[in-house]
Amino acid sequence: MAPHAAPHETPYGTPYGPPYGAPYGGRHPWFEAGAAPVGWPQPPRQGLWGPDGRLARLWHNRALRATALTGLLSLSGLIILALVREQTGTKGFLVGLGLAVLPVPLIIAVFRWLDRVDPKPWRNLLFAFAWGACAATLVALIANGFATEWLMTTVDSSSPTGQADADTWGATFIAPFVEESAKAAAVLLLFLFRRRDFNGLVDGVVVAGITATGFAFTENILYLGSAFVSDETLGYSGIRSTTAATFFIRAVMSPFAHPLFTAMTGVGFGIAAATARHQRARRVLIPIAMLLTAMVLHGVWNGSASLGGYGFLIVYALFMVPVFGLLTWLTLWSRAKELRAIREQLTTYQAAGWLTPPEPIALSSMRARGIARDLARRTHGAAAARAVGEYTAFATSLALLRRRAHRGTAGPDFTTREKELLDRLWERRETAQPALAHAALSLPLPYAGPPQGPISPPYWPTGAYSYGAPGQGYGYSSPGQGYGYGSPQPPQAQQTAHPRYAFQPSYAPQLAAAPDVSPIPYGSVRPRDPS
Repeated sequence: MAPHAAPHETPYGTPYGPPYGAPYGGRHPWFEAGAAPVGWPQPPRQGLWGPDGRLARLWHNRALRATALTGLLSLSGLIILALVREQTGTKGFLVGLGLAVLPVPLIIAVFRWLDRVDPKPWRNLLFAFAWGACAATLVALIANGFATEWLMTTVDSSSPTGQADADTWGATFIAPFVEESAKAAAVLLLFLFRRRDFNGLVDGVVVAGITATGFAFTENILYLGSAFVSDETLGYSGIRSTTAATFFIRAVMSPFAHPLFTAMTGVGFGIAAATARHQRARRVLIPIAMLLTAMVLHGVWNGSASLGGYGFLIVYALFMVPVFGLLTWLTLWSRAKELRAIREQLTTYQAAGWLTPPEPIALSSMRARGIARDLARRTHGAAAARAVGEYTAFATSLALLRRRAHRGTAGPDFTTREKELLDRLWERRETAQPALAHAALSLPLPYAGPPQGPISPPYWPTGAYSYGAPGQGYGYSSPGQGYGYGSPQPPQAQQTAHPRYAFQPSYAPQLAAAPDVSPIPYGSVRPRDPS
């Protein structure tokens, strides 16, 4: 055994040493110098106007950017608040606000559920919602107002149908172009300036959906408040026919209408995020094509209102519902693909000794992730559960970063980002690895025959955050089914690894071969010591 793998140095706390190749024993893997070895790629120098320019320093000042953005959105919110209140009155505004907020938590919860694999930072989602509710709505309200006035000058307003024709043309052709462009600006900004958090199709759908949810929220305040004022004008007291009908159509039948339209734009940016940097035409044309698709869907939806009750229902049932179902399926398929990518990409780090063998399997299962957090919380409290959650998030980011490197979309700071994520994993390994190892036991795998002779010792740790040890609460249930809880452990368990990995060669990658077949430079991934 190499000197660095002495038993007393192992991070796993077992008398066997690191059986699966922990490359540096209990020491931090970045050597005593605290930096990558000489000759490894260094992080690029940033700055659009030169790394030391004054404008570059201002641009990269996060506090300044956040202050400017907050001020812009706050000003937009105050203006849109005044405009809506002017049209609905104070009472109508309050009624509209109370009704419009009801579907928002449900819609946000759906998008957060879709985003469970690699959750986006709350600041990104808050920005998207605020942009949709304030900036995009303000742009749309002003632009649609000017467009309506222009249409009134071009349409014969003296005819009985002049006003109606102007409204129909504006809703069908002008409003979709203006509104979808305004909402797409938020997706574009996050795509450009939060590229690290924009990995694929699911991210695009979530960001676009949250932006559209904010837009629909403010728009619903206006429509529901106006409907309430209309009911009061007709002599009704309280919420009557017009208000109830508007709420049913906008908040019950079609709460996902705006998110559906804008999600098409998100799909385009998600595909662009997964496209190699040298394919510039594809990275530009696909988002534009999907933005046009969003405008067409929006126009069809708005135009169906002029077809009468039956026409609207036909468009709703035969067109919008199937499109919504197709988008839902595509998003779920993409999320499942992300989980498979996590399993595949983390195998390299497991082969190099950064992860234990069960982790790629556990981290690619939402069920196992939840079990690991619950186990840590029950055994060691909320702090341990939080550490497991952070470990899961960093491992997911690491796997998706490496997938981007395979696709040629990782950027020149790949090595720096990879080192940062590995450092954070290393700091939380003693808490998270045992919980994930136990969670992996809950995943069913097919039986593939008895073990073929003795192999390496068990992998589970027995340190400060251990969740059991050989002979302490594990029991053999049935071949291929792993260990159960509470029954005696068979003697052969001391000489064999967990049956899953012994019985299923496909789940036990060839450790020595993995580094040699990687199509990208390893960066921070140091293969285990062959000795």
